[in-house]
Amino acid sequence: MTTQTASAPLSIEIYDEPGHLIRRAQQIAVSKFHEVHGRHVTPIQYAILRTLHETPGIDQVTLAQLIALDTSTTADIAARLETKGWILREVMPRRQRRLSLTPEGEEVLLELKPGVDVLYHGMMSSLEPAEQKEFMRLLRKFVHLHDPQHQSAVRKIRLAAKA
Repeated sequence: MTTQTASAPLSIEIYDEPGHLIRRAQQIAVSKFHEVHGRHVTPIQYAILRTLHETPGIDQVTLAQLIALDTSTTADIAARLETKGWILREVMPRRQRRLSLTPEGEEVLLELKPGVDVLYHGMMSSLEPAEQKEFMRLLRKFVHLHDPQHQSAVRKIRLAAKA
């Protein structure tokens, strides 16, 4: 790297870079999640519990796609949730695992529900109602455009539900 290149200003300020702002938004969301719910459940564990509540009996690979985690991380977290007694993992053909919530897992999710509403409104309240809708629309669009695996998993779930 030459001295001229090293000292040349970058074309975009860091606070205008989407990646930096998305990372900061994620940090803020996780921090607020812990403020509301404490630390006995992580946002990813919540996503797993919520997804299993909405799609009971899905396999671990589909769960990983739906919550945008790699399969090994999903397997590790699922094993921990099973140890806590919150989910049941049943071995299926081809070594797949079917996942479902236990009554304890359903209870944990029910306990989190009021905080989820508080968290949502707390994060969104600084925006006007029209801005909230636009913010969520743009977030969904951004994620959908950049995560084709998620769309594939959602289609798979919808087809299975119709069958």
